[in-house]
This record gives sequence, structure tokens and C-alpha cells, in this order.
Amino acid sequence: MKFNIVLVEPEIPQNTGNIARTCAATGSDLHLVRPLGFDTSDKMLKRAGLDYWQFVNVYYYDSIEEVMDKFFDGTNFYFLSTKGKRVYSDADFKDGDFLVFGKETRGLNELLLEKYYDKTLRIPMIGETRSLNLSNSVAIVLYEAIRKNGFDALNLEGELTGRGY
Repeated sequence: MKFNIVLVEPEIPQNTGNIARTCAATGSDLHLVRPLGFDTSDKMLKRAGLDYWQFVNVYYYDSIEEVMDKFFDGTNFYFLSTKGKRVYSDADFKDGDFLVFGKETRGLNELLLEKYYDKTLRIPMIGETRSLNLSNSVAIVLYEAIRKNGFDALNLEGELTGRGY
């Protein structure tokens, strides 16, 4: 089982580093859409991803259209936004799906959200908050997608690896 995380024009290297670490821990691929708000050799990016970069497949694109032209089949993309129609936990995630997240300051393009409104998901929160941190949002939705698919391919035996927590 594998999911694909797409970050459209991410701006904060620490968020992308944390997301890369989450991708490594789940076997998910990371797709980065330019322009990026940082250099991929950025010290903060590498630091946030720790020594997990070697376990992540990272792909680069010049537009979300390029990603969609290559992979979109009409059913395999979900767009995450505070303006989403449905709650993320209501989605029927399947192996290979693409979870698309926008930049930290503005989210995804309004025209994209309008075009794919029926595939746009949100994370519920109280009205006084604008949004959650991008890396937290990715982790919430990705782990729900994995849970809905039975946690296949993840270590459920609780075996200690001797690293981390």
C-alpha cells in the first residue's frame, strides 16, 4: 500500500522536512510542486527530515497540472482545504491515492478547488481557527487513509527499532 503526498508550492522548509519524515515512516511518496519557498539543500529542511531522506521518494514538478496530467484518473486525487465540501474521514481512500495540500499561507488555488469541489476534503475545527499546521494536516489525513486500508505495510507488531521514540 502506498499513498502520494503532493505539496503545492510549500513555503516553510521545516514543514516539508516533517512531511518527508512522515512519508518515510509510512512508505508514501512525496511530490513537490514548484516554486518552493526554500532551497532543497536548506539546512532546516534537512534537519526537520532528520536522517529519513534516504527512505523517501521525492519528485519535483513545475505545476499541479503536470502532476495531474501524469497521474490523475478521475478518482485518485483528493484536495485538502479549509473550504472542503466533505470531512476527510468520510473519504474512501485507496492504495495509490494522491493527497494534495496547498501552500501554508494561501492553501490551494481557488479555481482548482472549484473544479474539483467534490474531491475537496477538510479537517473539522472550531470557527475561530483559520487552519492547522501543514505537516500536522498531512499526518492526520495520511494516517486516516492508511487506517482505512488496514494499516497494511506498517509495523503493527510494536517491534522496537532502537531509534527515535
